[in-house]
Amino acid sequence: MFQLGKTIVSEDIIEKDFVCNLTACRGACCIDGNAGAPIEDSETEILVDIYSKVKPFLRQEGIDAIEEQGAFVKGEDGEWETPLVDNSECAYVTFTKNGTAKCGIEEAYEQGVIKWKKPVSCHLYPVRVREYTELTAVNYHKWQICDPACALGEELQVPIYKFVKEALIRKFGTDWYAELEQVASEHR
Repeated sequence: MFQLGKTIVSEDIIEKDFVCNLTACRGACCIDGNAGAPIEDSETEILVDIYSKVKPFLRQEGIDAIEEQGAFVKGEDGEWETPLVDNSECAYVTFTKNGTAKCGIEEAYEQGVIKWKKPVSCHLYPVRVREYTELTAVNYHKWQICDPACALGEELQVPIYKFVKEALIRKFGTDWYAELEQVASEHR
């Protein structure tokens, strides 16, 4: 672990390699698990505000779940998260013809309908952020379903922090990321 400003960062972020391999996992991180995607307090209003614009990109099952549960829900841990369809996939998930999970929010963003890409926790994955009173922890979330992403990352030699560069800058800013790059170059 090392400290950057008010963050404590796991060395795994700079030591481990990762590149999503959707052909292998088919978006399993949006389907598997026991909770929805973490949502920051500031994102709850955004989800409510964009819902009508995102709705045409969603499956009926997702629309039903959102309209029944809300655009976001409080999870068992007391934190905000996306609602689930039948305690399974994220309500914002759509599927391609070959069954690969995609994000309806991100699809609306890519088509220029909204200006918000998706929840920052999804954008950052496999990095997970945990806010504490004085510091923010930045960790690598190792999950077996992402083994193909680890293998592809090793093959392409792309460390996690480079794979999620855009998301890390979105979350922490360009100065923070520049410091992270400096630490990584000294570390490697």
